[in-house]
Amino acid sequence: LCREGARIHHLVVVPTLWQGMTGDDWLNNGSTRDRFRRYLESELEQEVTEHCTRVSELAEQNGITYTNEVIVGEPDKCLLEASRKQDFDLIVMGSPRPKGIKGLRSRMSTGAIARALKAPLLIVPYPK
Repeated sequence: LCREGARIHHLVVVPTLWQGMTGDDWLNNGSTRDRFRRYLESELEQEVTEHCTRVSELAEQNGITYTNEVIVGEPDKCLLEASRKQDFDLIVMGSPRPKGIKGLRSRMSTGAIARALKAPLLIVPYPK
């Protein structure tokens, strides 16, 4: 997809729902909820850092310049905003997680995103 000398800007959007993640009723006092929230944020930050490091290493091995941006927000709005700030040749994103697959499922409308972007959009199928 990219040749040597290309540039990749990796946008990682953490959905806003994570900001309010404090656990269920078993977290019955403020300090326990805060500790749990900090734990979740730390785990999420570690996971994102590991992912970005892997992508950065692959890019470097292939002579590709890599930058990343991690933001909290609504994924569709963040993608559109990032695309307005820079002139991209191609935007690549993963397809929504299929129904029945464990994990958070994106509610983004890929059709609406594709129509709103100025650059071409490549949607990579969810891995089998």
